[in-house]
Amino acid sequence: MKITNHVKINLPAHVGNEGFARAAVAAFCAPLSPSIEEINDIKTAVSEAVTNVIVHAYPEKDGEIDVEVVIYDDKLISITVTDAGIGLIDPDQAMKPFFTTKSAEEHSGMGFTIMEAFMDELDVRSELGRGTRVTMRKAIKQHA
Repeated sequence: MKITNHVKINLPAHVGNEGFARAAVAAFCAPLSPSIEEINDIKTAVSEAVTNVIVHAYPEKDGEIDVEVVIYDDKLISITVTDAGIGLIDPDQAMKPFFTTKSAEEHSGMGFTIMEAFMDELDVRSELGRGTRVTMRKAIKQHA
């Protein structure tokens, strides 16, 4: 596969920046002419990934979020959201529906489940004390 475009965005892990990340990624993907459903899927998945960082990665300090978007062959989008936060104790457990380390009244524990449902592929890598990397991929269908 050939990289046809790419972008990297670095932003503080502050509430509200998930909206910027989702809008920036959507705008970057727009030249591929995704359907409304495809672009909404991408926006939702990015919002969930960035929100996870804001809520969970940096409980006691300020941190940063890296968002990288790579477009392959003008049809496959790869989005990687990376933090240098506390990491996940058990990524497999964290990916189960309704699992949350926060209060159930405030958080549903559905972030990874939503990302997986809206994207074609989801890969989560994490190391305690070093951070988490979430990579999501989605093929954009050619629309006539």
